[in-house]
Amino acid sequence: MKRSTYCLGLFMLLLISTTAWCQKKDQDLFSRTFITSQMKKVCDWQLNNPVTINEKNENDWARAAFYTGVMATYQTTQDEKYLKAAIAWSESFDWKLAKRFRHADDHAKGQTYLEIYTLKKDPKMIEDTQNTFDSLILTAKPGREDWWWCDALYMAPPVLARLAAATGDTKYLNYLNTMFWDTYDFLYDKEENLFYRDKSYFNKKTPSGKKTFWARGNGWVMGGTVRVLQYLPKDNQEYSRYVTLLQTMAASVKKIQSKDGLWRPSLLDENEVPHPETSGSAFFCYALTWGINNGILDKKEYLPVVQKAWKGLNTYVTPEGKLQWVQPIGAAPDKVTIDNNQEYGSGAYLLAASELYKLSKK
Repeated sequence: MKRSTYCLGLFMLLLISTTAWCQKKDQDLFSRTFITSQMKKVCDWQLNNPVTINEKNENDWARAAFYTGVMATYQTTQDEKYLKAAIAWSESFDWKLAKRFRHADDHAKGQTYLEIYTLKKDPKMIEDTQNTFDSLILTAKPGREDWWWCDALYMAPPVLARLAAATGDTKYLNYLNTMFWDTYDFLYDKEENLFYRDKSYFNKKTPSGKKTFWARGNGWVMGGTVRVLQYLPKDNQEYSRYVTLLQTMAASVKKIQSKDGLWRPSLLDENEVPHPETSGSAFFCYALTWGINNGILDKKEYLPVVQKAWKGLNTYVTPEGKLQWVQPIGAAPDKVTIDNNQEYGSGAYLLAASELYKLSKK
């Protein structure tokens, strides 16, 4: 009897010790030391391992999305090397946007240009961006024509919000609001509170007969929405609509978070692509954490979602800093392998980390 009691006691002691160790390890994930260490590791690895799919990739949204994360790393760590990296990248294009005048993907670099401009105040940094949007405003088309795919809501709208803040000219906000909400009316499903990637998905079903909603596509939208809200004046007539959009999409993605804390490429059908996907998951983590930090999302309700997402994301950061399970460039839920890495995934991770850092300070 004594031996049984001793064994039971030893087992309970081990269980308590293991539980305490696991809790401490989880707590460490949310420490400022861990977050900044991970940010530097991921940012450094991606800077040293640029993804060269083709020559066009130097100009397009994939690298531009990463540099939004590079700037977040600088703002969080105050390490000048990240600011210098962003300036060098911007100077390599002479602070110009890419060649496709109307295409939102080619406007995404303007986010980094404008963020650097707020620090350096050199007009050349935003001259081409301003000229581009001045011309677009004069030749405006509906949002559903120029921003016909949901990814566009990350690429161009935050540039316009930042441009209005930098110049004080509200015409950029008027154009932003008109374009954004026309695209919303075109692509938003009010039953699921999610965005279709584009009109070709209106009637597409998953193998299980469910609607097809792409994780990264909706991550782009939520990420773009919070990046608009960062600079949109609270007295703007459309401010509350962006807040409501963030809240309704947050409620939708909360319900479909997987047990490992991440989201699957096909949001309503886990079995269509039964793998984790880190780029969409990181954008969701970023947007939800920003919402908590800014009093738009209830902390009690969404903090567990964020904690699970952050823990899940860090499961797939290698010791060197490579973010794994990033779905390759595409336009729909598609196959992912653990070795897949893309720069926009790392950018999204860095944005999420920057908001987790602010949350940890609170």
